[in-house]
Amino acid sequence: MAVSANGDHWFLLNASPDLRQQIGATVSLQPHEGLRSSPIAGVVLTGGDVDAIAGLLTMRERHAFTVYSTAQIHQILDANPIFEVLARDIVSRQHIAVGTPTALVLPDGSPSGLSVELFSVPGKVPLYLEEVTKAPGIAEGETTVGAEISDGHRRLVFIPACAGMTETLAQRLRGADVVLFDGTLWTDDEMLRAGVGSKTGLRMGHMSVSGPRGTIAAFKAIDVGRKILLHINNSNPILLADSPERAEAVAAGWEVACDGMEIRL
Repeated sequence: MAVSANGDHWFLLNASPDLRQQIGATVSLQPHEGLRSSPIAGVVLTGGDVDAIAGLLTMRERHAFTVYSTAQIHQILDANPIFEVLARDIVSRQHIAVGTPTALVLPDGSPSGLSVELFSVPGKVPLYLEEVTKAPGIAEGETTVGAEISDGHRRLVFIPACAGMTETLAQRLRGADVVLFDGTLWTDDEMLRAGVGSKTGLRMGHMSVSGPRGTIAAFKAIDVGRKILLHINNSNPILLADSPERAEAVAAGWEVACDGMEIRL
């Protein structure tokens, strides 16, 4: 996921492990000025899970950009010396306090035309930071956050992981032009029934798309412009265009994200 105000300078929303392939498939993210140039001006991190940060290692070619995230997510990066390949004399690490709108700037310090506000959502610590002897609780803090991107007129809200809807979160979502929301699993026990996992969705920090406490039900009372499901597990039947689950989601006003999808506001 990448956002831009002008089509020339881009900010990634998380850096997935397949970032190199994604850049290779997206002309607007490819170098076009010099041997080590990149139109990527920064990365906004909403969590410390592997699927949010591993792609940072692809961006180690001494190109200037900024990593934006909460202090706790930065602590996760700081604690792992492999991320020092992002040379600190080139790559800035900017801490963002939850609930504080922050300008996204270009490497030369000039404005990009976009701002970001990070906000807490129900979630848990990354899997690799869990204690072996006990399951982590669901909480709201700085390790699982959403990102609201704005150009001062329009709002895009990005929440790839969320364990439950709260009234505070619902109030924030109302009136957004686009919401990209956690669509990991259709049902909470989906991976257990399929034999591809040993944990429920909630145990992994994800609310289900279906069910009385699921995403479709939660958004019935939340008025937004476009609703798009992303971060979809390969066990989720909404990936199949002809599935009844996809039909149910579409009937409820949802779109299903796909590689190469473009959204213009």
